[in-house]
Amino acid sequence: MKAPTPARIAPLRRSRWRRARRLRNLTIGGSIIVVLVAVAILAPWIAPFDPVKDADLNNYLQPPGDRYPLGADLFGRDVLSRIIYGARVSLGVGIAVQASALTLGMTLGLLSGFYGGWIDNVIMRLAEVIFAFPGLLFAITIMAVIGPSLYNVFLALGLVSWTSLARLVRGQVLTIRQHEYVEAARAVGASNARIIVRHILPNTTASAIILVTLGIGGAILAEASLSFLGLGAQPPTPSWGSMLSTGRDYLLQAPWLSIYPGLAIFLTVMGFNLLGDGLRDLLDPRMQT
Repeated sequence: MKAPTPARIAPLRRSRWRRARRLRNLTIGGSIIVVLVAVAILAPWIAPFDPVKDADLNNYLQPPGDRYPLGADLFGRDVLSRIIYGARVSLGVGIAVQASALTLGMTLGLLSGFYGGWIDNVIMRLAEVIFAFPGLLFAITIMAVIGPSLYNVFLALGLVSWTSLARLVRGQVLTIRQHEYVEAARAVGASNARIIVRHILPNTTASAIILVTLGIGGAILAEASLSFLGLGAQPPTPSWGSMLSTGRDYLLQAPWLSIYPGLAIFLTVMGFNLLGDGLRDLLDPRMQT
């Protein structure tokens, strides 16, 4: 397979960039994620208060106003500051979980599809066992065994998030390894490792990136669900899921305790879903006109 020359790469990049700017879902989703990442990184500088230490019971369930733009919780802590710092927890868990899923899923998918035989059987049977249980239920079971903590959330979600990617990569490898350029590389004596790295891996990357981007939103939602159930980040760590759990007892008295963390989860998950859809439209040749 002939590699594109440098003279052809630049026009291809410009064409892809022009097409990316025309994709509304990619633009909107990317903008939301950029803002959220910036908020998470700059949290110490933009949050009005410390989300844990600045508690004042005199401001118990203070409604939104000048001092607390989004109100205060039952300990008198600023809800806005806790939402800002909660972005660090949610984005950190979502990205870390999908990074581990990308590493593990692509590695096992490549091995399974390329070598086949007993390696394929072992990997796919393991994936099917995990697939037999709903992902969140499986994560809850793991958390019940190893105990609730933010690190254990990452571990539990990482153990259940690689299967979809491994199956996707395996299916692509089964097709790609039959192509002429792979057979030609094998005929000239290229090692299996070189064939996988140079000829197969690059052709599976686009689909993996799309699936991982969509998966980040799912991981953030799963982390919020576990925290809502008391199995995730433990108090006083600011987590959107735990904030929702606290606010459910005060829906009539202080609805802002639930509304604003819920909106944060909604916008974040929507942003990653739009970004994933946009990347699919951009990178998938079948979506190009």
